[in-house]
Formats: sequence, structure tokens, C-alpha cells
Amino acid sequence: MGSDIEVVVVGGPDGIVDIVRRRVEELEQRWSRFLPVSEVSRLNAAGGSQVAVSTDTRLLIERAIEGWRLTGGSYDPTLLDELVRAGYDRSFEQLDTAQLDTQVDAAQVDAAQPPSGTYDAPSMGRSALDLPSCTDIVIDETSVRFPKGLAFDPGGIGKGLAADLAAARALDAGAAGVSVSVGGDLRVSGDSPTGDGWTLAIEHPASRTPLALVGLWDGAIATSSVLRRVWTNANGTRHHHLIDPSTGEPAATDVSFASVIAADAWKAEVLAKSLILRGSERAFDLLDGTTAGLIVDEFGKVTGSERLSKFLGAVPLPVNINPEPKAT
Repeated sequence: MGSDIEVVVVGGPDGIVDIVRRRVEELEQRWSRFLPVSEVSRLNAAGGSQVAVSTDTRLLIERAIEGWRLTGGSYDPTLLDELVRAGYDRSFEQLDTAQLDTQVDAAQVDAAQPPSGTYDAPSMGRSALDLPSCTDIVIDETSVRFPKGLAFDPGGIGKGLAADLAAARALDAGAAGVSVSVGGDLRVSGDSPTGDGWTLAIEHPASRTPLALVGLWDGAIATSSVLRRVWTNANGTRHHHLIDPSTGEPAATDVSFASVIAADAWKAEVLAKSLILRGSERAFDLLDGTTAGLIVDEFGKVTGSERLSKFLGAVPLPVNINPEPKAT
């Protein structure tokens, strides 16, 4: 999935980490848009025909549709054509990783131009009048049909759901507790190593210390940003990977970073993307009594949702990712 995966297992028999690894590899083979034989790639290439898929892939698409409805379309998994036209046509880990500086902001990230990949988007934009959407996807017990012209991107929701499913597999294998992070989408469940719940850090690439230490017994945190997966296309335009559904272009937003706490990592991932796309004035509108989040705007200002304090203990959020030193 073009990401590092970190696993912590508490208790249980030997070999659970290997079981988790195999589970994530299985999901990669089924979901990657960069593998021509994956189920997602076969669905995208089917031209409107029904395709037999695994239970995992059916669940992925069901969750993606649920996320689209949950966010009122702010999260849209059907924007693969637009993403590829913006230049993101190959798995990002195939780029020169030396160009991805983790200690800078969006204006300082070294440019990277993705080469040609396995999926070619149509050269012209689709008409809004006949644009297929999530409502046109047909799902039954053993197969899925995408309408002709729809291209599905599992994107971040795939990482979040993979974390959820891998954590569940570890518990089924006998672990007393588990933490699974897939590309920063993190799911914890069961006993922590200390027995006092899981303490999880929300880290910003330009901050010297974590923005927050979150306490969870069972749940998830996902982070999204426009700071890392950044490249410059052939005409010198800088792009990032979050597409605005209303324009089909990389989003113009004053939010550069967002994290969300939710019961499941797939939901946290969907909401984190939506916080960025909606901008700072409306970022927290979609959060309810079961979720919490924080954002960092383009100037480094840190803002938390009303419910976030319940997860932070006595340590408040910083006002800015790198506050000015006090005068002496």
C-alpha cells in the first residue's frame, strides 16, 4: 500500500505478527490500483460489467460508499481519473524517497514527478451531466459492478480498513491486545502493553514534539495532510493527492493537516480527508458525539474540536505547531 506498517501485539501465541503481515499483503493484492490483476483494477477495467470479488473487496466498496454518504460527498472514492490526470499515476513509494522531506511544510517539500503507471485516465474531463457516482455502483453477495466510466480509488480508506481488519485478525488469532498502523491510519483494540489503555501520538511533520497524546481503550486515529504526497507536473504546477470533488482538481484549502479519532480507522480516515477539504471554517461540521479531531491551518495554527479534550487528559493542544519563543 506504499506505506510503512507497524504492529504491536500483546499476549497470545507466537506468530501473530506474521499472521497480521500476511493479512495486509492479502488486502494489498486485492485492493491496489497499481496492480493490474487486483480486484479493484479488474473492476475499473470491466467497462460496466459485473466482476466477482472477495468479501474483503465488497466490504471496502461498501465502506467507501458509506463514507461518501457520511461526508455529503466531501470524500469521493470515484475520482481516480482526476487523480491520475493530476499526475498521481504510480504508487508513491516508487518515487525517490530522498525528495520527501518530513520536516518541512508544503511550500518546502522537494518536487517529485510521478512517471507513467498502470492506469491511464481519459484525456478529457467527464461531463457533470453524465458523471457516474457511488449511487450507480451495484453490489450483490458475490460480485460488484461499476457503471461504465467510473474509476474507483481505494486510497486512504483502504489503509484505514486494512488496519481495522488486520487488528481483528490478530485478536481472532489469540492476541490479548493489538495496535496496527498502516501508513499512519492506526487502530488499537484490547489490552495495551501497560494495561492502562493505549497512548497514541498525533505528530505533525514540521513540529518538534507531538501535537497531542491521545488516550484510547479501543478505537482509531487517522491523519491526512497535503504536506507529503506532493509533486510538480510537466508544466511546473505543484499538486497534492487530495482532489476536490467540486472541481476535479487538487483542493485549494487553508487546512494542511487533520487528524480524527473514531471507533474505526476507515471512518477516521474518511473524516480526516473531509476536514481538510471543507476548510477551517467548516472543518468540524461532520463530527458527532462519537468522533473528535484537530486541524492545522496553512499558518500553523492548531485547532481542536469540542470533544477532543476528552481524549487529551490535562495536556492542552499547542496554539501553533512551532510557537514563537517567549521574550526574555
